[in-house]
Amino acid sequence: MMKPRQTDKQTQSEYAAAAKSHGLKSAALLALIFVAGCSSAPLETTLLQSVRQNYRQAQNNPQLMQAAATEMRDASDAMGAANNAAAERESAEKIDQYAYLAQQKISLAQEVLKQKNAEAEIKMAGQARQDIQLNQRTEEAKQAQLHAAQSDMDKHMANDETHRVRQEMMGLQKNLADLKAKQTDRGPVIILDDFLFGTDDARLKPEGIHMVQRLSRVLQENPQQKVLIEGYTDSTGTRAHNQQLSERRAGAVSSALQLDGIASTRIIVRGHGEDAPAADNTNAVNRQQNRRVEVLFSDLNGNFSSR
Repeated sequence: MMKPRQTDKQTQSEYAAAAKSHGLKSAALLALIFVAGCSSAPLETTLLQSVRQNYRQAQNNPQLMQAAATEMRDASDAMGAANNAAAERESAEKIDQYAYLAQQKISLAQEVLKQKNAEAEIKMAGQARQDIQLNQRTEEAKQAQLHAAQSDMDKHMANDETHRVRQEMMGLQKNLADLKAKQTDRGPVIILDDFLFGTDDARLKPEGIHMVQRLSRVLQENPQQKVLIEGYTDSTGTRAHNQQLSERRAGAVSSALQLDGIASTRIIVRGHGEDAPAADNTNAVNRQQNRRVEVLFSDLNGNFSSR
């Protein structure tokens, strides 16, 4: 049993009487009274303070107090022993021993609550299995539910994605048909004829600007698509001039698309000059076909087929 302690008032009175009998000055008397007051304060440790906070939190959990009543009573007893040891100013090691015991009791109560919750879930689901430990059964059931839910979600997402891609492709094909796109081994291609530009010039005529605006609307409705813009010329003039003209015309289409809100990251520009003609350059009709800008659409992943 703990010995009853004298009150602070009694202790201070005794120090005052002692000081008076020895003729101590007032300052020394005050110092003695202060020491007496400090010596009666409980001894605190970091572990005790932490456990005390954990115990208060556990007490404020009505579910824990109900499900683990026995364990919480044990925790209360251990907590009381720790507090008494601190009040008696026993050694920090002994106080921490009681505090550690209290923490173990609190942890045990929390584990009991977890176990009872798991048992209730298994009982409701009708999945009790006698040959597997409770924690293993609970974890397996949760994992199975997660995998099943993820599998269902993946299937739904795949179906939704397939439907979305199909709808986008149908919409894109209709828009490209309106623009009179030509189907090639490289994918759908829109050809901007030479008459959409000025003669031997890279500036778009009003008809050309209108055509590019229609192309821009298709790209806005299909944000996953990219375009490869390639310029071509006939063989009239020097090769260097033809190369520059093809690049400038392809660049003019790219600039018009960007002015209409299409990001430059979705556009690739190339000039081929007089290379890769659509027809031979032996007559005016064929040379007219060779003076062109082709706009090639990517697949849904932004990739282009090689020539």
